[in-house]
Amino acid sequence: MRRALLPFVLAAPLAAQTPVDAGFGTTVRSGPIYEGYSIGAGLAFDRISELTVPIAVSQRLGSRLIVDLATAYADASVHAANGSTYRLAGLVDTDIRAALALVPGRLIFTVVGTLPTGQQTVPDSTLPLFGALATDVLDFTTPSFGSGGGVTAGFATATKWGGSWAVGLGASYRYAASFTPIAGGGDLKPGNEGRARLGIEGPLGGGKYLRVAVVYTASQHNEYSGGGPATSDTSVTGDRALVYGSLSAPLGRGSLSVYGFEMARLRPRAFNTTYASAIQVPRGNVLALGVRLDRPLSPRATLSPCVEFRHELTDQGAGLALLGYVVRPGVNLRYRLSGAAAVVWQGQLAFGAVENQGSSSSLLGRRLGVVLEWTR
Repeated sequence: MRRALLPFVLAAPLAAQTPVDAGFGTTVRSGPIYEGYSIGAGLAFDRISELTVPIAVSQRLGSRLIVDLATAYADASVHAANGSTYRLAGLVDTDIRAALALVPGRLIFTVVGTLPTGQQTVPDSTLPLFGALATDVLDFTTPSFGSGGGVTAGFATATKWGGSWAVGLGASYRYAASFTPIAGGGDLKPGNEGRARLGIEGPLGGGKYLRVAVVYTASQHNEYSGGGPATSDTSVTGDRALVYGSLSAPLGRGSLSVYGFEMARLRPRAFNTTYASAIQVPRGNVLALGVRLDRPLSPRATLSPCVEFRHELTDQGAGLALLGYVVRPGVNLRYRLSGAAAVVWQGQLAFGAVENQGSSSSLLGRRLGVVLEWTR
């Protein structure tokens, strides 16, 4: 799952963000999110849609420990240009995370267990569906339905800098278990990966607040059954470097936030020596820039218009070339139902283009959602 539960080093803005008050508390979030796109002529598919119902539960157990659970039900389909339709529905993997404050406000240890509750093995006829869902430029809520599970362990720490600023550091390591992704095929052992994060945040004056972070991820190669380090049964992915920044400032009765990130997928290490015959995931780049205005309409309601631009580049042999771009304007409305419950309505449009071997196909889509939140 992409948005259900991330390893802790990517979660909070900087550091040790556990509650300082003792006691117990529960937060539950769930609701349907629909995403659909229509694509012009030129690609293998012309329509793709997905309905996701995420379920997230967060339980605070005293002042030092938080336990989270996240899963989802997803139903996705793609309509091919030849008239065929490919569909897959069911639960996805479940993430259970525990965050323990070893030194409150200073050092947190986290462990995430990914339970293989999703669909590990699917028919090969659904491969076109997964290829479309995994495209970063479309940013689907659920890009995959299952795996063999895994375990991630990490830490996050922060310290004050210059009085009102803070510097944070985090690191994690993920072990991924083997599974059979395609019915009738061999086993896949995904590569383990390590991740490091460095961030800084603080006020700029006048109510403005800045956050900047750098995340570097190093992955091992993926191994298929029967493969070796120099055969086509091995696939290699380059390391990934991500830079993120956000700036928030008061604007009238509301708050304006500007954010952006750039993720570069590098060329695989030893791609022309040890893994010269391996399947290589091409290097690429994803850039996103967005603006959001949070404006209270009443003590209970907050309206948040927003717009995001996103584009993706991929290596097609002669250098990086445009894979596609999307402009996504939208609006969120958060309404406080009571002291313990709130509902968020989400509505976004999307328009852009997808490139394919020199030709461009138009893209038009929407994202609609209703998320309920209950806190005790």
